[in-house]
Amino acid sequence: MEYTTLGDSGLEVSRLGLGCMSFGLDGSDWRDWVLGETASREVIERAIDLGITFFDTAGVYSWGDSERVLGRVLAEYDRDRQVVATKVHPAWQPEAYPNGREAGLSRKAIDQCLAGCLERLGMDTVDLFQTHRWDDATPIEETLGALDDAVRRGDVRYLGASSMWAHQFAEALHTSDRLGLEQFVSMQNHYNLAYREEEREMLPLCAKAGIGVIPWSPLARGFLARPHEAIDATNRGEAERRLYEHPYREGGGLEVNERVQEVAAQEGLSMAQVALAWLLAKDWVDAPIVGTTSVEHLEAAVEAVDVDLAASDVEYLEEPYEPVRSSW
Repeated sequence: MEYTTLGDSGLEVSRLGLGCMSFGLDGSDWRDWVLGETASREVIERAIDLGITFFDTAGVYSWGDSERVLGRVLAEYDRDRQVVATKVHPAWQPEAYPNGREAGLSRKAIDQCLAGCLERLGMDTVDLFQTHRWDDATPIEETLGALDDAVRRGDVRYLGASSMWAHQFAEALHTSDRLGLEQFVSMQNHYNLAYREEEREMLPLCAKAGIGVIPWSPLARGFLARPHEAIDATNRGEAERRLYEHPYREGGGLEVNERVQEVAAQEGLSMAQVALAWLLAKDWVDAPIVGTTSVEHLEAAVEAVDVDLAASDVEYLEEPYEPVRSSW
């Protein structure tokens, strides 16, 4: 495993982050493909064995059970070595929001969500606390003030953001600078070979501002991990409505998928390894967040850290891409 820092911050993370959306407790009804606690533990423990130190979860994942399982496993290891990230808004925690409504980014919502996250994780401090989505109903000054207070209390070490327009992120960075508040150090955005709209504004902004980039869905919800005609045969392909809401099949998406297949066959790699190697080669990417439901797929993903694609292969993979609608 290789390691890097998030942007210009001093926070060191493994070059791959383990996405914890697929972890839960036995009998979870959050998503059909969510693992139970024993299987979740196996993946997390193997990730640690492989040198992964960066774990990304959220209060929304499995109604908070992802945080519970992650916290139980990590409690058995060196906490100083781990970087744990979680998120606020939307929260959708049944015990706090019985109607399933979004929590928002008000001071009250942030304080309540953070307290719940820390309790479920069994931790005094979370390393990276991220705004999951933008909240139009709350002034950015209020959101940033509440997040700054969380850092000053010692509940949070670093702040991150996820999935918003570049002009919104620029406003947030400017506001925190203007008011002397703790600033976001990372952006977790939607970026992969089949969705490259972030290259227009968000990624150049992050590069200029020294913001760490930790893309979610680096394999396009599995679209880049297998031939497109085989996706419906997977558990996630059968059950995951969100997979088809993203524009992966639009523009040149299908041809991108087919070219990933070609390069993988030529290089003796899996499609997932090719897609991850492409992302890891991008200068503005620090640590893609990789979700998995199997130890085998996790091990293959870690091997991608050592893959160097030829410039001609990179050009071949990128060439079919066409602009598509924005999708978070």
